[in-house]
Amino acid sequence: MLSDSRAVSVRDGMCSPQHRRDVGAYVLGVLGAADAFRFEEHLEGCPLCAGAVVEFGGVTAVLGRYARLTPPGVDPVARAAPGLVRRATEAVASGRRRTRRRRLVLGAAAAVLAAGAPFVVPGEGPGSGRWAAVDRGSGMTAVVTAGAREWGADVGLEVSGVPESGVCSLVAVGRDGDEETVATWSSAGPGEAPLRLGGGAALRPGDIARFEVRTAAGRPLLRLTR
Repeated sequence: MLSDSRAVSVRDGMCSPQHRRDVGAYVLGVLGAADAFRFEEHLEGCPLCAGAVVEFGGVTAVLGRYARLTPPGVDPVARAAPGLVRRATEAVASGRRRTRRRRLVLGAAAAVLAAGAPFVVPGEGPGSGRWAAVDRGSGMTAVVTAGAREWGADVGLEVSGVPESGVCSLVAVGRDGDEETVATWSSAGPGEAPLRLGGGAALRPGDIARFEVRTAAGRPLLRLTR
C-alpha cells in the first residue's frame, strides 16, 4: 500500500519497488481510494508503471473469463486433467511467438515514422476490416483498419482529440471475449495533432468484434465498431 511518506516521490514521478508491487493491487481494484488516487498521480509521470498496468490488464481479463466460464459448484483449483500442463505450455509458447511478431510489426511501424516516410494503413482488400467511432462529447475520433496476414492482422490506427494526457492503448476485443493490446502511446491530451501508428494482432480481422482506446488504468475512452 502507498503511505503518506511516499507522496513526494509520486509527485516527482520516481518509480520505487513498492510502486511496481502496487501495479497488481491497483489493476485488481484492491487499493483503497486514497492509495489508488496517489498511484494514478504516479502513473502520469511513470511510463514503466503505466505500461505494466496495461500488460497486467490482460491477466485480469483472462482471470475474469476463467471465472465466468467455471460452472457453479466446480472447484476452480481442482486437480489438473491429464495433458492440461502440456496444452498450457504450448499455449504460452504460442502466445510468446505472437508477442514477438507484434513487436516486429510495431518496430517496423516506428522505423517508418522515424524515417519520415508516408504512413500507409492496411488496405480494404479481402479479409480486411474497418472500425470507427466519434465521441461527440469530447470530440475524440478514431479509425482502425486491419488487414489479414498469415499470422493475424496488420493494424493501422488514426486518432485525434484524445481528451486527456497520459499513456493510452489500443485493445482488440475478439468475438469470444479475448483481448489483445495492439499498441500503446503517450498522449499530450487536448490540442494534440492527429496521430497515426501501427501495430499487429494475433487475432484475424474476422475474429475481431471491436477495438477500444483505453487509458493506462484500463478506462475506455472510445469504442470502435464496424
